[in-house]
Amino acid sequence: MLRLYFVAAGLLIAAILAAIAIFPPSRLLGFQEVPQFDAALAVMVAGMLAVLPANVAAAVYRARGLYGRGVWLPCAAQAIAQVGQVAAIVTSGDLVMIAIAYVAPQVVLAAYLLAIDAPRCFPFLRSARRRAAWSWRWAVGQYRSAFPFAIASSTEVALQNLSVLLVSALVFDRVAVAQWGVTRVVAGLLRAVCTQLTQPLAIELGHDYAVGDTARLRSLYARGSVLLTVLTSTLVSGLLAFWSDFFALWTKNAIPYDARLTFVLLVGTGIAAPALLALGYSYCSNRGELLARVKAVQLAVFLLLSLLLTPQLGPVGMAIAIVASDLLVQFGWLGLTVLRQTLANPLRHILLLALIVAVVMPAGWLLGTLIRSAVPGEGLAHFVVECALWLAVTGLAALPLLRAGMRARVEAVIQN
Repeated sequence: MLRLYFVAAGLLIAAILAAIAIFPPSRLLGFQEVPQFDAALAVMVAGMLAVLPANVAAAVYRARGLYGRGVWLPCAAQAIAQVGQVAAIVTSGDLVMIAIAYVAPQVVLAAYLLAIDAPRCFPFLRSARRRAAWSWRWAVGQYRSAFPFAIASSTEVALQNLSVLLVSALVFDRVAVAQWGVTRVVAGLLRAVCTQLTQPLAIELGHDYAVGDTARLRSLYARGSVLLTVLTSTLVSGLLAFWSDFFALWTKNAIPYDARLTFVLLVGTGIAAPALLALGYSYCSNRGELLARVKAVQLAVFLLLSLLLTPQLGPVGMAIAIVASDLLVQFGWLGLTVLRQTLANPLRHILLLALIVAVVMPAGWLLGTLIRSAVPGEGLAHFVVECALWLAVTGLAALPLLRAGMRARVEAVIQN
C-alpha cells in the first residue's frame, strides 16, 4: 500500500505541476497582480500531495490502537505550520515563503512517521517492506475497491468548498460574500469537531461489525450517537450565544453580523450531526456503494437548491441548501438506513436524540444569553469572561456524570 501511495502521489504531483505550467492559475483566477502566485500554489498543492503516503502510517496506528498518536503528531505539525506562516508574513511577506512555511513541517512529519516512528512502533513493518511483492493486478484491484469511497470522499470535499465559490458567483454584494465566508468558518469548525469525535467511535464500530459482535455494536452505536448529540448541541448553544461577540472582534465591526445566517448554519449542522457517525461507520463497514449513491444524490440536491435559493435569498439561501441536503439525504437516507440496520429500536432512538437537541440547545443558549447580558463591559475582556462563566456553569452541570453510578443510570436510559 505504501508503494501504491508513493506512485499515486508522484503521478498527481507531476500532473499538477504540468497543469500549472501550461495553464497558469494566476491568469485563470485573476491574480496576475500577485507576485509569484503560481509558484506559491505549486508549492502548496505539491506539498499537500506529498504527505498523502502518511495516511498508510495513520491507518496502522488506528488499526493497532494508537489512534491518539496519529492525531497529536499532525496537530503539532499543523501548529508549527501556523506559527511558521505568521513568521513568514512578518519577516518577508513573500507568498512562496509563506507557502513553504505551511508545507514544510507537514512534509517533515510525514517523512518522520513513515521512516522512523511507524517502524519503531511496529517492528514487523521493517521485514514487511523487504518481502512486499508488487502486482499490477493487485494494484488495480485496490483502486477498484476504493473507487466508491473515493466518490463519496470527493463529494464531501466538494460540498464543503463549493458553497464559497457559488456564493461568490451568484451574490453580487461583496459584503454579503465576505459575511458568508466568515460565518461559514464556524459551521466548518463545528463539523470538523463532530467528525473528529466520530472517528474513534467509527473505528470501534467497524471492528464490532467485522467480528459480528452485534450486541456490542448496538450498544456502542446508541451510546456514541447520544454522546455526539449532547456535545454538538452544547457546542451549538454556546456558539449561538457568543459567536456575535467573537464575530465583531474578529472583523473589527467591518462586516455586519447576520443572526439568521448563523442560526440556520449552526442549528442545521447540530441537528444533522448524528448522521456524521453513520457516515464514519459506513466508511469502516464496507458500505462503499451506499456512500457513493448517497453522496452523489446529496451533491445534486445541494446544487439544485443552491442555484434556486442563493440568487433570491443570498447567503441565507446557500445555508438553507447546505442544511437541507444534510437533513434530507445524509440524515434522512444514510443515517436512517444505518440506524435501521444497526439498532433494534431506531424510531425510539431518533425520538431520544430529538429530545436531547430540544432540551440541551435552547438551555445552553438561554444560559449564554443571560450571562452575556449580566457581564458588564465590552471587547476582548468581556468576551473571555462571559465564555469562562458559561464553561464553568456547564461544567458544574456535567459534574454528576463523573460518578460511575450516575453514568450507569444514564446509559440505562439509552435504548439499544
